[in-house]
Amino acid sequence: METLVSAQAKKLILASILAFAFADAAFAAVRTVTLSVPGMYCAVCPITVKKALVKVPGVSKAVVSFEKKEAVVTFDDAKTSVKALEDATFEAGYESTVKGEKTK
Repeated sequence: METLVSAQAKKLILASILAFAFADAAFAAVRTVTLSVPGMYCAVCPITVKKALVKVPGVSKAVVSFEKKEAVVTFDDAKTSVKALEDATFEAGYESTVKGEKTK
């Protein structure tokens, strides 16, 4: 009986470990966010912002508009975050925030 319980306990522990290990993958999703990039002042600025954004691991698409002063970014939230996107534009010389949020 002790061996049977031990085998069942091992299976339960293994199942728990596997569920925990893959929990992040189960909740990962492709997201799209719109960033406000007010510092773009010329027609070349969107090119620089786009190059910075597409270099971020997990970003699958970035559409940057000079006229709207915004970037619409599609990304895998298991590989990157909105903060990483904001950091990428900042490092390229353009502060950005999620559209509708106030600058900190």
